[in-house]
Amino acid sequence: MGKKILSSNRKAYYNYEILEKLEVGIVLSGYEVKSARRSNISLVDSVVWFSNGEAFSEKMFIAPYELMSTHIADYDVKRKRKLLMHKSEIDRLSAKVKEKGLTVVPLEVYVGNRGKIKLLIGLAKGKKSYDKKEAIKKKDIEREMTREY
Repeated sequence: MGKKILSSNRKAYYNYEILEKLEVGIVLSGYEVKSARRSNISLVDSVVWFSNGEAFSEKMFIAPYELMSTHIADYDVKRKRKLLMHKSEIDRLSAKVKEKGLTVVPLEVYVGNRGKIKLLIGLAKGKKSYDKKEAIKKKDIEREMTREY
């Protein structure tokens, strides 16, 4: 059974060079899970940060569940959400972020093997503007070549 991708962060692949990928769990409340399973989720501008030996994702948009009978008045759609990772993974990634000036960004949200919602995060290095232009040129050339054949 393949994974069902609920949302992907294509902008991250454009703005960053992804050095390493890691699958982690994410702590969601019940109505957030239902909304996420309907693909009412966006990873644009979201980031992962580390604090006190824990990992959090911030600015990840999960829309309120529309079929919920009682709406929660103070629901924050971009609240920080705890990520479920091993302590060694948190220590390793936070050390790389501190020493090398790298960042960790969410790449995909999907339903894993056992029905759990998983988050694919990536250790990333920011691209320069000329790198972005080069990537666009390469895609245009590949697109033209496929059209000719």
